[in-house]
Amino acid sequence: MRFLGLLMLWPGFVLAQGWVEYANVEEGFFANFPGEPKVEETTWESEYEATFPARVYSVDTDRGRYSMTVIDYRDAERIHTERVRDRDCPPGAETCSGGTAVTANTGIGYWRVDVQASMVYGAWQFLQRDAEVTHFMWNNIDFVEGLQLYLTNPDHSRTFASLYLHADRLYILEATTPEGVRGAGLFQQSLVFLDEEGNRIDYDRIHHNSAPPPPRLRDAESYEYLEC
Repeated sequence: MRFLGLLMLWPGFVLAQGWVEYANVEEGFFANFPGEPKVEETTWESEYEATFPARVYSVDTDRGRYSMTVIDYRDAERIHTERVRDRDCPPGAETCSGGTAVTANTGIGYWRVDVQASMVYGAWQFLQRDAEVTHFMWNNIDFVEGLQLYLTNPDHSRTFASLYLHADRLYILEATTPEGVRGAGLFQQSLVFLDEEGNRIDYDRIHHNSAPPPPRLRDAESYEYLEC
């Protein structure tokens, strides 16, 4: 993991006082946090009952809690194959066998479906909360498609959540702030996806995770992140 300084993000952009620029090339993202985030290793149980490695990057302040959860689905085929291997599957069960037309689309153990549906499944977790959903929308960051939700909690705090699926990783941004406190929008809008060299990924059209990546919109060098 490397911590990098932002060379350029948006013209005229001014970082709010107390906020830090945090880039993680290993996880493929940049975001602004209201302080240096702590890192927690954890796991994520998927919609199809597989367990995936995850990390949570979070900051707790008197002005709210801000977190980025990164769930790694890149090894989904192996994880699901091993998961169903020890199951007592009826002969011909599509979830446990390979080579059929259905399995070619879903993958053994439904691994393909699990990856592609992970963003919707993640949003579903927010919809189950004891909170009022005030907005739910499709969104994109640099043409990486995603979802956004706004919730009002019973204590009148607000939760802003965004989910993006990129390069078989699910990114979940969540900011919960007390009533009347601003900052969640800055956190949501600061997300940038990084390539393995630490350069900003900015596609020239909408990118769906299952499709080949489209060309970049701008020269990657214009958005290079330099190590401090």
